[in-house]
Amino acid sequence: MASSPRIVRTGHFEAPVRVPVAIVGAGACGLVAAIALRDAGVDCLLLERDTAPTGSTALSSGFIPAAGTHAQAAQGIADSPEAFAADIQHKARGTAAPHLVQAYANAAAAAIDRLATHGLRFQVLDNFLYPGHTVHRMHTLPQRTGAALVAALLDAAQRAGADLLTSARAVELHVDAGDRVLGLAFERPDGAIERVACDALLLACNGFGGNATLVRELLPEMRDATFAGHAGNDGSAIVWGQALGAATADLGGYQGHGSWVVPQGALMTWAVMMEGGVQLNARGERFHDETAGYSEAAVQVLAQPGGIAWNVFGDRQLALAREFPDFVAAESAGALRTAQDRTALARIIGCAQDALAPEIARFGPPFHAVRVTGALFHTQGGLAIDELCRVRRADGTVFPNLLAAGGAARGVSGNAVWGYLSGNGLLSAVAGGWIAAHTLTEAS
Repeated sequence: MASSPRIVRTGHFEAPVRVPVAIVGAGACGLVAAIALRDAGVDCLLLERDTAPTGSTALSSGFIPAAGTHAQAAQGIADSPEAFAADIQHKARGTAAPHLVQAYANAAAAAIDRLATHGLRFQVLDNFLYPGHTVHRMHTLPQRTGAALVAALLDAAQRAGADLLTSARAVELHVDAGDRVLGLAFERPDGAIERVACDALLLACNGFGGNATLVRELLPEMRDATFAGHAGNDGSAIVWGQALGAATADLGGYQGHGSWVVPQGALMTWAVMMEGGVQLNARGERFHDETAGYSEAAVQVLAQPGGIAWNVFGDRQLALAREFPDFVAAESAGALRTAQDRTALARIIGCAQDALAPEIARFGPPFHAVRVTGALFHTQGGLAIDELCRVRRADGTVFPNLLAAGGAARGVSGNAVWGYLSGNGLLSAVAGGWIAAHTLTEAS
C-alpha cells in the first residue's frame, strides 16, 4: 500500500484516463480553479482525499478579503487593490512577496464577482474592522461559515461541469526527464492504486500544519500548540516539490489564533476583541494589545500560565459575538460564563479581585468570559511560485506544467506569525485558484 508522497521519474506513463488539468485538493483553491477552468471550457478533474470536500476552508470562518467588488459598491464601500496591497504589506512589515501581494490583491475582486454569477451571494461585513484592514472588505455568505462556503463552491463547480473524485489520496507524481508532470497515482480507501494522466497539474492540496515533525522543525514556538486545522495538511506538496528540486519560501509563516475555546474545541470570533474585549491571564492581567491581530495572539496566549487566557467582554460585545455561528455553537456547548460583579469574575478566572486588569471597566457588569488557548490553524509558507502560480525551481526557472496555490504555496504573510493579515489564507486560496486557472487556460 502506498502511504507517503513520492516522485516517479519515467519516460512513459500509462493511465486509463487523461485530463487537460488535474487538481489535487478540493478546498476553496481547487474549487475556485475548477469553476474558472470550466467557465473557459477547459475540462478538469479534482482529486480529494476525504469522503467529501472540507479541508482548511470548512474549518475557517469563510471570510474572503477582496477590494473593489460589486458587493462593496452595493454597500457604499470605496476600496481599491492598491489600498488592499498596502494593508497586506503593512501587516507583514514589508516582508510579503511583492509579486504575489500585487497579483492576489488585483485578482480577488474578479474572482468574487465571478463567483457571484454562480450563485454565491456575498455580503461584506461592515460593522467592525478585522486587525490590519483599513476598509471593510471581508466577504461572506449569509451563513458566515467556512462549511457553507465549501458547499457553495462545490455546488457551483459541479454545476459548471467539473469532475470530482473523493476518497482519492494522491500518492505519486510521475514526471519525465524535463520535469514535466505526466500524471499521478492516487490511493483508494481499500489500498487500490489508480492512475490519471494530465496535461498540467495544480497542487491545491495543503500546508504542513498537521505534520508534527515539520511543525517542530519549522515552527518551534507552536510545537505544543493545539492544531485546529485539517488533518490533511500533512505537507505533501512540500515533499513533492522538494523532491523535484522546487524552491520553498516563507516556511516560518503561519496563521495562529489566540481564541480557540477550551475544552469545547471551537473558534471564537476576534470581532469581540476588536470591539473592546480584553484577554486576561490566570492572574487577571491583560498581557498584550488584542487589536494587533489574532494570529500573533496565539503565541502570546501560549506564553501565559498553563497556556490559557480568558476572553472578557460586556453585553455589547456578546450581542456581536452571537451573530457568528461558531460562537453560538460554543455558547451552546457551555463555553460562556457570566459574572454579575467583579468578585464573581475573579472567581471564574481564579485570581484575586484586586488583580483584575483595569481595562475591564470599559464594559460590564455583567462581565462575560470564555476560556481560550492559542492554536495553529494553517501554514503560510510552501512552494515558491511566480505571479502566475507556476512553481519555481531553486534557480528561479519555472516547471513546464506544474502550478501551486492556496496552502501548497507560499502566501502573502511573510515569514512570521505576525505577518498574517486577517483572511490571508482564503485570499491565497481564492485569488490563487483564480490566477492558476487563467494561467492554465492560456496555456491550453
